[in-house]
Amino acid sequence: MADTKNQTQTQTETDLNTGYIYENRRYVGTKETVGFVLWDAAQSFHIDTFKDRFITNIVQVDLSLQMIEQTINGIWDIVNDIFMGAIVDKTRTRWGKFRPYLLALAIPGFILTCFYWLMPIIFAGRTSMDLTKFIFYVALSFIREGVGTFQAISRNGMLSTITPHPVDRTRLITIANFASGTFGEKLPEQITTVILDLIDNSVFRFASKNKLYTTTFVGMGVFTAVVSSAMSMWFFLNSKERVMQSIKSPSIMQGVKSIVNNKPILLLTLSKFLSGFSISGSKSDYYIDVLHFASMQLIAGIPSVPISPISYSYVPWLRRHFSSRFLYISSKYISNFLYVFVFAAGCIGMNWKTKAGGVYQKKWIMLVVMMLWEIIWTLFYGTSSVIETEMFNESMDYCEWKNGYRTEAMTSVAKDIAMKIAQKVSSLIRTALKDFIQYDQSAYISGREQSDRVKFNLFAMFTILPALTGSLGIIPMLFYDLDGKKKERMYAELLSRRAAMQKEVDAAANDGN
Repeated sequence: MADTKNQTQTQTETDLNTGYIYENRRYVGTKETVGFVLWDAAQSFHIDTFKDRFITNIVQVDLSLQMIEQTINGIWDIVNDIFMGAIVDKTRTRWGKFRPYLLALAIPGFILTCFYWLMPIIFAGRTSMDLTKFIFYVALSFIREGVGTFQAISRNGMLSTITPHPVDRTRLITIANFASGTFGEKLPEQITTVILDLIDNSVFRFASKNKLYTTTFVGMGVFTAVVSSAMSMWFFLNSKERVMQSIKSPSIMQGVKSIVNNKPILLLTLSKFLSGFSISGSKSDYYIDVLHFASMQLIAGIPSVPISPISYSYVPWLRRHFSSRFLYISSKYISNFLYVFVFAAGCIGMNWKTKAGGVYQKKWIMLVVMMLWEIIWTLFYGTSSVIETEMFNESMDYCEWKNGYRTEAMTSVAKDIAMKIAQKVSSLIRTALKDFIQYDQSAYISGREQSDRVKFNLFAMFTILPALTGSLGIIPMLFYDLDGKKKERMYAELLSRRAAMQKEVDAAANDGN
């Protein structure tokens, strides 16, 4: 035992002197890398940006009933996280710890998603206060939340166990984000945006607006569910977990302890918790209900298209020269800073008493403003896409380094619960605000205009409101210190420990034979 400890210490010192953790070691092959890229793209291959509009304007569930559903589902969401996290952390199979859940729940998740998008057909002609429709919506949300929790926990765990080497992991995440962002992960949302504009502006007239909107949402929703599920399943069938778990699964108390004594994850969790209280409206609501220009989201992003792939190219350089803390704060909160200027520009020329006549109602001027926002924000996009995932993965490695075991599930649950509590409160407030400003749910499909006061409130809710309420998360990250020599030593020791553990496992297997 002493010899093993001395060998580990010697190996650690050698690794620190040679910069071992920054060697370009690859564990994940080409086929699995392609699968990982497809899986990453599947996470964004949907039209979820329009989910609020779908439930509010197409399915037409009353805003007051939506608040009841959000409350019920929010409580269930928090309760089920704790139990499901404990179950996943105790899982030990020959297929891995997380992969079995991803495989087993792929088809049920797909079926439930299809039911969600088919609701306008199932409940055609029902009023916004119809209880049968509401009960179905609550039950479906309840079940989907349970399945989604298992999938989310397993997805986060899979990211941290697919490779034991941080450089290989950063390479995977960067390639996946670059490829999926460059080759069309947002294409369904973009196509839907254009179609909604054509319907809203009466270019498509071969059916009523109500029927055209319903067909668009149902068709695109089911189509994206089929494609994204197929891409995910291909990866699940061809992937592998490579970070060994401790032979004995950690107890619930050990899982709690691993969270309490894990400073990096505590700071990340507190940051996400405080940021989750950000209250914001929907950008698409502003584009559609105020400007009648849903495609503005697409057109405003055109100048930044070449910047997006470039923003990934300097991520490795930034990771080498700047702390994770600095990169996290600068990339995650630049949007809030920029929204202050968007709001100020939109208020130019406005009658503050009636809320009419401001630049915020000028389609082409606001297009230029949002183009500038997109260009500056996209410069930070690559860093933002990579850094948060990598910091969570590093925190899991820190748990293994400090405790001798990994608790990806319970740690992910703790982080998600804190964030969900804040987000559920924020979501309730956002829905209540929409009701308070007297937003007309039926105006969209009937062709009526919202009032100037409602239009201004929609504009303020997606610009200045999140800027004022969403920046508290910066404070905890000022104390994040898993960088430099400390991180170097952690990985050097972990790699040595894992090598020693593998030898013990191999020796035990040989003895058994």
